[in-house]
Order: sequence, then structure tokens, then C-alpha cells
Amino acid sequence: MGLLKQDVKDYLIQQLQDDVGLDNDINDLHHYLINQDYFIIGYYQARKWLEKESVFEAIEKIKDYEQSNFGEVTTDFSDEEKTANMLAYVLADEILNENKTYQLFTGMYGLFDEDKRDLLVDSLENS
Repeated sequence: MGLLKQDVKDYLIQQLQDDVGLDNDINDLHHYLINQDYFIIGYYQARKWLEKESVFEAIEKIKDYEQSNFGEVTTDFSDEEKTANMLAYVLADEILNENKTYQLFTGMYGLFDEDKRDLLVDSLENS
């Protein structure tokens, strides 16, 4: 999932640089960064993106995530766009939760401000 994960990380950095999530609760940052808009639009673009790596691995990753977090699998895997966007959601969650700066911020609570954004962008760019 290395190529796809890098694409999602680049997207998260761009969202942060565009001030997405600023002045909101730090614990809702994942939602603002990846769940307010589509990561990818269009069936063709979604299929091409998913084909960068194993589609079956992507489906398994989504299934495991949904089962663990929601108790059931709800993604329609016949829809490339929904599959790609859900995979981006899952990968974004991994990226943020593996990031020590993000972990520090979520332990602090409070609003996500420009200083935290700059530190998080720097941390993501250098990881």
C-alpha cells in the first residue's frame, strides 16, 4: 500500500496547507481532512488509482477496518469510487495515528490552530 498511502499523505498535507480543519477540535481533524470532500472523483480515476497496487489487498484492508471499527462491512466494492474513497479514509486514519505529532495533539485536546498545523505538516513531510 506504499504508493497509495503516499498519495493519501500528499493529499492530507495539501488539505492542511489549504487550512482544512483549522479552528476545529483536534480530535475531529481526520473527519475534516478526508471526510468532508471526496479524495477521488470518477470511476475511471478511482480504478486507475486502485490499480497502482493490489485491489484485493485494498478490499481486505477496508473490510478489516470496517469490521473492527463499525462491526460490519458496508462499502460497496463493485463501486470503484466508493472503494477508493473508503481506502483513502482508512489510510488517512493510519497515517495520522502513526504520526507522533498528531498523537501528541490529540492527547492535548483543544482547537487545531495554525501553529499545530505547521508542526503537523512538517512532521508529515518528514515521515
